Amino acid sequence: MKVRTGRASRTLRSLLLHVLVLTLLAGAARAEVGRTSGLIAENTEWENPYYIIDSGVEGPTLLITGGLHGNEPAGYRAAEQIRHWPIRRGKLVVVPQVNRPGLKQNTRWLPGESEKLRNANRNFPKAGEPNGARSVPVKALWEFMQAQEPDWVVDLHEGYDFHVANPKSDGSSIIYFDTPEMQALAAKIHDDVNATIDDPDRKIVKRFSSGPINGGLVRASVKHLGAKGFCFETTYQKQPISTRTRQHRIMVHRLMRELGMVDDCGASVMTSATDAVRTRVAVYDAGGTGGKGVTNVSRILESTPPFILHHVGPADIRAGVLDQFDVVIFPGGSGSKQAAAIGREGCKAVREFVESGGGYVGICAGAFLATAKYDWSLALVNANTFTGNREIPGVGVKSMWFRGSGKVKMELTDEGKEILGDLSGLVELGYANGPILSPAGKENLPEYIPLAFFRTEISKYEPQKGTMIDTPAIVASKFGKGRAIAISPHPEGTAGLESLVRRAVAWVAGESGP
Repeated sequence: MKVRTGRASRTLRSLLLHVLVLTLLAGAARAEVGRTSGLIAENTEWENPYYIIDSGVEGPTLLITGGLHGNEPAGYRAAEQIRHWPIRRGKLVVVPQVNRPGLKQNTRWLPGESEKLRNANRNFPKAGEPNGARSVPVKALWEFMQAQEPDWVVDLHEGYDFHVANPKSDGSSIIYFDTPEMQALAAKIHDDVNATIDDPDRKIVKRFSSGPINGGLVRASVKHLGAKGFCFETTYQKQPISTRTRQHRIMVHRLMRELGMVDDCGASVMTSATDAVRTRVAVYDAGGTGGKGVTNVSRILESTPPFILHHVGPADIRAGVLDQFDVVIFPGGSGSKQAAAIGREGCKAVREFVESGGGYVGICAGAFLATAKYDWSLALVNANTFTGNREIPGVGVKSMWFRGSGKVKMELTDEGKEILGDLSGLVELGYANGPILSPAGKENLPEYIPLAFFRTEISKYEPQKGTMIDTPAIVASKFGKGRAIAISPHPEGTAGLESLVRRAVAWVAGESGP
């Protein structure tokens, strides 16, 4: 596999940054001495990984779990990110995917279990009852937890609605037992996370009147293990995963700061230099995205071992998280709305990321965003688009970007076959108002390379007819030390074209092609 200089330099910079963070947070005498991992419920259908990060410095043991309920993905995704954090003292134990089969099926329950046992977070020993758990995965987890002897336990969950607006849901709440210490901590956590939430109907609330649920992990940890604990809930309704995982990270990070386990920086760490052997992909999933683009891209890349994928939002991008990744993907939706959501600072961060050696893949809206056409676009690719308003007799003034959706046919060029795979002849795939590209003629940008041409078209108005056929469907370009691919149609939503998406990501990451 070919690795370009840009990615090599980014990987080296990421390694140096990781070392620097460790040094700043821990000091030479406090460097991490151990990262170990293993499996819980090994050799069963419930097998799931755990991670232990031991600072080598005396301090509390904090155990974090995610994925008890399989339809609450933000908890396990946040836990997967938190396990990469450098710590300055104590021990961090993370079990991200307790209910792995449920997560795969996107079901709240333990698949295949009876009604009495299907809710994993009711299978822990209840207060006042014997110290025994129920169901295979919970018994295995409880045995593991007892061996770790945690001082603190945090369980990450999601609700279907915001508790502040709908008290029937646990969503967006901090749940704990009412003690002076816990109240003081909860107030700080509450203030930190709510500082990032503008909508008063989506604020996170403190809940302590009855404490964590009986039969749940947190109450069992407090009553049977003598630990202190929180249940952190976000809300999966009307919020992208990037927002929810970030809220989880902020809450956990503030707790760890108060415990002296981390310093002020670090909450934006999502992956690690130790993952550099895999292609680290950031998928933008927030304002301006639409349809199934995020879901389809995630499904394609998460099913392939060479890739490690995280969702990112505007706040993440502005905080500089792209430096932790090799590739960023902007999927379908609205290019102008994506640009508005990440703002000028975010656009600058994306450009700098690619210029310094990162990869960019834009699909439909993300392809609009990549062009040099608009004052809001990124100008990664030296391309214009067929747009503007036209007077249509008997119809009125209409926007030319709006062509409609349906199936189109494209044909790969020789360069396209080399980069995207040898898809011979006409390839049929979905299309939905993607950009019609042409050279922009910007002297400060290299010319793009057509990887595929449209051979059929979709049009809605007379002035659009004939303007799509034989124009580029996919183009590639270099930008600084990095690479970009702009894709007008939707291969990620077309069965049989999954490899095209994977190869596009691999090429912009510098792992294949010229």
